[in-house]
Amino acid sequence: MTSVIPFVPEKITVHLGAPGESAANVTLPFADYVKNVASSEIYPTWDESALRANILAIVSFALNRTYTEFYRSRGYDFDITNSTAYDQAFVNGRSYFENISRLVNELFNDYLRRPGFVEPLAAKFCNGTTVTCEGLSQWGSQNLAEQGLNSTQILKSYYGNVEIVNNAPTKGQTSSYPGTPLRRGSSGPNVIVVQAMLNRISQNYPAIPKLVNVDGIYGSRTEQSVRKFQEVFGLAVDGIVGKSTWYAMVRLYTAVTRLSELRSMGQQFYAINWEYPSLIKLGDRGDKVKHLQYMLSILSSFINQIPAVAIDGIYGPKTEMSVEAAQSWLGLPVTGRVDESTWDEIYDQFSGIENTTLRDMETFPYNNNFANARPTGYIRQRYSTTSTMTQFPGENLAIGSKDPIKQEVIR
Repeated sequence: MTSVIPFVPEKITVHLGAPGESAANVTLPFADYVKNVASSEIYPTWDESALRANILAIVSFALNRTYTEFYRSRGYDFDITNSTAYDQAFVNGRSYFENISRLVNELFNDYLRRPGFVEPLAAKFCNGTTVTCEGLSQWGSQNLAEQGLNSTQILKSYYGNVEIVNNAPTKGQTSSYPGTPLRRGSSGPNVIVVQAMLNRISQNYPAIPKLVNVDGIYGSRTEQSVRKFQEVFGLAVDGIVGKSTWYAMVRLYTAVTRLSELRSMGQQFYAINWEYPSLIKLGDRGDKVKHLQYMLSILSSFINQIPAVAIDGIYGPKTEMSVEAAQSWLGLPVTGRVDESTWDEIYDQFSGIENTTLRDMETFPYNNNFANARPTGYIRQRYSTTSTMTQFPGENLAIGSKDPIKQEVIR
């Protein structure tokens, strides 16, 4: 399994306009970019804790743009824009405030992330007076600083549970594309990245075959999955991951995981596939246990009968209890051991929730009578799964409209 570690680019390219607008690009050192934005967005007279909080948000948002290759995966030749409708304020050629410059020199390679997630937080913010948003309020941060809160407390008051990564490595290369096409016979970490992206994208686009082995070897199954991906997304179907296919995967991977949004699903199980591994039982440890616990934790947020479980990779009594509750709810034999049928049923329900709801913990409807149903001869009410969330449903929607419940008779 390859490790995916965000880095701070030595330089960043800024487009001086909206994404589709004809305008010049400016390339400058990343630290200078942050100084420019901070000097343009906030006031140097604010308390230092407010300045620190805002600078960390600015750094984190910019790193999220470069890490996800948000614009470059869409064919643009820049990393970020200076349009506040999309990104952050940047005034080409402006001077920097001395105290802000000093703080940026200290903080430019620190960033925010959710605990357990890889990607820098897409730490959106607004001024909090003329414009309000879900993220940090700039003037609100100053008010909290005046009340005695430090920068970490200010950030957590707006973004919730976040942690600060200190001294991230710097790197000159900002392109994830390996430089040469990947094809049958290729091997190594870049093939692992392709396999991992395909497996995650296939959750939302089930026509793309999942890969049982994320092993870094570009064999016939990987080629088959690449060909189907290319077919689904209108690319030349050659089974080769060139630059256009690579960035199409990056763009889709970022979209389905919401990595460039504040409410990201999180890049947590980067190189884990979703196929049944082998029997999982009390005392087992490792990535597959963590993967199981992750699915159970999502189910427990929507299904009261399934208790929450820590994602620690240890199959202990609490995980066993959660599995038993899931098996009961699913109408399976209650063994506390995860065989193939248990894995498939847990994944089926997890996939339905993930594919059809936003990850904002809104109430998700399910059938309360399901837990009391017998394992055979009943109608199971399934979560609907679809990859057409943005398509017109074919009829006008009005007050009282409901989604049909997909039913399946179990025999």
